[in-house]
Amino acid sequence: MLLSARVVNGGTVDATGVVMPARIDVTKYPDALRALAGVERIARSKGIERKLLLLIKTRVSQMNGCAYCIDMHTKDARAEGETEQRLYELSAWRETPFYSDRERAALEWAETLTRIGSHHVSDELYRRTLEHFTEEELVGLTFGVIAINCWNRVAIPFRAEVGSYQPGAAEALLGSGEQRPH
Repeated sequence: MLLSARVVNGGTVDATGVVMPARIDVTKYPDALRALAGVERIARSKGIERKLLLLIKTRVSQMNGCAYCIDMHTKDARAEGETEQRLYELSAWRETPFYSDRERAALEWAETLTRIGSHHVSDELYRRTLEHFTEEELVGLTFGVIAINCWNRVAIPFRAEVGSYQPGAAEALLGSGEQRPH
């Protein structure tokens, strides 16, 4: 994960001063972007509210070390009225009083799915999560987590330019006034 980075001449400079230029401009492949956006649309169509989805996207992007997506989703969250305090404390959500029980269940579900290679989803977590989500919403939440993990896996290896995102830019790119792709 980049601990400290800045953008210089279209590349990212990491904390050690190494220039990491952008590799591929994935916006040249709108068919690929639309495919991932379709996975995410499932989350919205199953009743997952936009602000919750943005919290999930930000938290998963923090876990994956995706600076571009953290930048994007915190900007979008602010535009949706999310507070700075909740965004700052997101990586320590368990230790703060700022999140609802539903948000906590979603964050725990998202973290577990993101780390699924090291442990599986327990029956206990599944039952606890269903206390706050309907079956349909849980499908939506799961697809939202899958989508942001995919987006992170596009932005990180292709080195999307951190800091360049402007709220609403993704909607314009995809020609979809309905939602941003990730």
